[in-house]
Amino acid sequence: MRADALKRTFDVATAAVALTLSLPIQIVVAATIAARLGRPVLFRQVRPGLAGQPFTLIKFRTMSAPDPERGIVTDAERLTPLGRFLRASSLDELPTLINVLRGEMSVVGPRPLLMEYLPLYTPEQSRRHDVRPGLTGLAQVSGRNSLSWADRLALDVDYVQHRSFALDLTIILRTFAQLARVGQVSQAGHVTMSPFTGSSSR
Repeated sequence: MRADALKRTFDVATAAVALTLSLPIQIVVAATIAARLGRPVLFRQVRPGLAGQPFTLIKFRTMSAPDPERGIVTDAERLTPLGRFLRASSLDELPTLINVLRGEMSVVGPRPLLMEYLPLYTPEQSRRHDVRPGLTGLAQVSGRNSLSWADRLALDVDYVQHRSFALDLTIILRTFAQLARVGQVSQAGHVTMSPFTGSSSR
């Protein structure tokens, strides 16, 4: 489709420019992570992409390694002050631009969640995988991780149903405004969100 080709062209151009402009920042972030957390600098995890097909998501590492002897085991215990800053500022997402260049992700789309969530979605919620996952999306600019799972997934499906180039541009502009506020990074009591356990309507 012409719209899909336009979106892909926009994704490649945007990711290439953003990677180039952010390279000095990424070098500083990588060096800081290496000095404070050690290696590896990058975090890699398999996530579901278009049609639920797995791909390897790339981000900057924000957590220390588990250390049971020191009582550092859970995500909340492993998330470092540096990691909190990187997540709040979304600097940890900069390497994910590589996923966009590879065609595994888009600039705008539903955020890629966990592989183990795939069998838990309702047929309607599964429509979030009808498009490539995104760096930012409608749910991210409508409350981010402060939303309930039901609301977040409903917004993902709403994006799929009404996606357009104009909507993508609107979401990108709202994303910059959201980053300026540096909030809604996590639900109360959680590093990000509580685990998704399925919908009662399944």
